[in-house]
Order: sequence, then C-alpha cells, then structure tokens
Amino acid sequence: MANVNQVQVQKFLGGVNYPASKEDLVSYAKQEAADNNVLQTIQALPYHNFDTPAVVSEAIDETE
Repeated sequence: MANVNQVQVQKFLGGVNYPASKEDLVSYAKQEAADNNVLQTIQALPYHNFDTPAVVSEAIDETE
C-alpha cells in the first residue's frame, strides 16, 4: 500500500458528511483532487462504513 498518513487522507475528506461508506470517501476524495496514493489508502481500509473522521484515522492506523 502507498505510504500515506491519516493527516494526508483527512486533508481530502474535510467536508464529508458522516456516517459515510468507503465508496463515499473515495468519491469525495476524487472530487477534492486526491492523488492516487490517497485513493489507494482509502480503498484499502478494512472497514466499509465510517461514523466519524476518527474512525477513518483508526482504520488507516490499522493498515500501516
């Protein structure tokens, strides 16, 4: 997986309405012009639904 940290990912997810699915996060990040490394990181997350940005960050930590 790409070496991207939670801060880099959250930069592109700042306006997401939670709860959100993984597909919602990918779609939003694409709209925000996230690079392929960020998109790959989101797509590799172990969960499919996220209640808060903190849950996204936890999932990123689990994949590192």
